Amino acid sequence: MRNIWTIAKREYDHYFISPIAYVVAFTILLVLGIIFALVIWTSAQNAMYGSVPDIGPITGSFAFLLVLSTPALTMRLLADENRMGTMELLLTAPVRESELVIGKWLGALLFVLTVVGITLVYPIILNSLVNPGIDQGAMITAYLALILVAASFLAIGVGISALFTNQVAAFFVTMVVLVILWWLMGFPADYIQTGGDVFRYLDLQSHFYSLGQGKILLSDIVYFFSMTAVGLFTGTIAVETRRWR
Repeated sequence: MRNIWTIAKREYDHYFISPIAYVVAFTILLVLGIIFALVIWTSAQNAMYGSVPDIGPITGSFAFLLVLSTPALTMRLLADENRMGTMELLLTAPVRESELVIGKWLGALLFVLTVVGITLVYPIILNSLVNPGIDQGAMITAYLALILVAASFLAIGVGISALFTNQVAAFFVTMVVLVILWWLMGFPADYIQTGGDVFRYLDLQSHFYSLGQGKILLSDIVYFFSMTAVGLFTGTIAVETRRWR
């Protein structure tokens, strides 16, 4: 556990000296700020109709932005170690392959959680504007869904990064995989009769919005934990294979 935390802290600190991380964080917060302003403006315009603002547009937009930004946050984590030859040095240290992969993933997750924490100002403001307040249960499940999506995306990104020595290749492959899981996976379910339920279950977006509606289903939790485990397992196997080459 100490090795995992040491690696995670190192990666977390590295994000604060990385221009890419600052660009990603700034872009996410800027877009969410604009969307939040639009939510407030729209709610004010529709106040006479009893329209109540909620946090859904913020968390939904954040998840969408993670599809686009996760590859930039994860592309270098293990691909850079492979490219520079430092992976061999890490593997000679008393660190297990799983500890290395989990530590890299945890460092990236802590950075994203920092950005998520900043966005908590939005539900606080909304809660002060609405009487008697926004739906706390829906807010909690929406942020839970966002955290689980971030964990899954980052695990997939780390796993793919471990397969490459080129950051650009890791970036584009991660982007393709996330786009498929977020947008394209559910399409076949509407057009095929056999096996449609499988594609429907693998559709990541449906699980995210299911949680965001205020209900916690075991199938959604299992799905996100499974996706995270698959990503970390892929990264661990890739690193272990490199050790024995």
